[in-house]
Amino acid sequence: MIKRKIINDPVYDGFLSIDDPVILQVVEHPYFQRQRRIKQLGLTYLVYPGAMHTRFSHMLGALNLMGRALDVLRQKGVAITDEECRGAKLAILLHDIGHGPFSHTSERVLVDVPHEEITLLMMQRINDEMHGALDSAIEIFADRYPKHFLHQLVSSQLDMDRLDYLGRDSYFTGVSEGIVGTDRIISMLNVHDDELVVDEKGIYSVEKFIISRRLMYWQVYMHKTVIAADQLLLSILRRARELDPSVFHLDPHAADFLDRFAEIDDDDIMVAVKHWQHSDDEVLRTLCSNLVNRHLPAIRISNVPFENVESDYFHGTGELHNRSYDFNDQEIKVLYKDGRCVDISEASDQLDRHFLEKQVTKYYMYYPKI
Repeated sequence: MIKRKIINDPVYDGFLSIDDPVILQVVEHPYFQRQRRIKQLGLTYLVYPGAMHTRFSHMLGALNLMGRALDVLRQKGVAITDEECRGAKLAILLHDIGHGPFSHTSERVLVDVPHEEITLLMMQRINDEMHGALDSAIEIFADRYPKHFLHQLVSSQLDMDRLDYLGRDSYFTGVSEGIVGTDRIISMLNVHDDELVVDEKGIYSVEKFIISRRLMYWQVYMHKTVIAADQLLLSILRRARELDPSVFHLDPHAADFLDRFAEIDDDDIMVAVKHWQHSDDEVLRTLCSNLVNRHLPAIRISNVPFENVESDYFHGTGELHNRSYDFNDQEIKVLYKDGRCVDISEASDQLDRHFLEKQVTKYYMYYPKI
């Protein structure tokens, strides 16, 4: 009898079903269960109180969308074996497993290794424990598998990761700009010359997707108060490390690096922050009290750089970059009935190349509130 796991998910108004024993075994792995303790949007809950959802729910949601996408492609005659389906599902399921506490906020701070590299190391460790069950998944994730479109379903400008996090983040923040026609987009997916494409009837849905992602970056991911909170946490970790270099010290070359990394999650960071409120160091004590009590720095956004700002634990500047589309990345292609396949910038009436390739840069300065 096949074991089946049914999981409630409010984003998709129903249930997510997992009946593959290999996938279930991966979900039960400690590395994956850790994702329950990593918030998807880091400190964004300090701005949008509902944003308490985790990497765990996002990764399961992306798995659900991958299953739907593979079914659509198979129905359209795309040759995908059962083993390839499993590999693609495992690749998307584990695509974020290497994130540190509070997701992107602590990246390159606790350990100077990109989360994508840690993800691959964790996948390889799980694969070793499961005697090669993730071989195909790792090849797909690393874009070494012969069928390139499978990797595009995992990582591209129209992948299952982005489709899930836009809808999920929109749902839990209450920001409606992130709502996209996920079902419509998935139903319009196709493959042409080993490239993931969208049938021409899906053009308007892709336009909405691109615009929604741009708006969500300004509304949520780069909201100025979220940036202020992130900078406060980074200042805390920097000061704590300066006082004691052993704090959350991780050596990426150590034999136990992955296991030690996997032991650190959001809870560990916040317990430390609460403890440091009583530090003998006034700077660390003040920073931590400010975060615990949500006394966040003031922050200003400008279209031009700020000048002559002395940077310390309480003051600083930075840049924000937002681009709707990257022509240097794997482009979103539209497939017409006559066989033509063109970039979305050529197919769309709304999104010309000038709009899509424009990168908006804004500058911020944070400082203590009076």
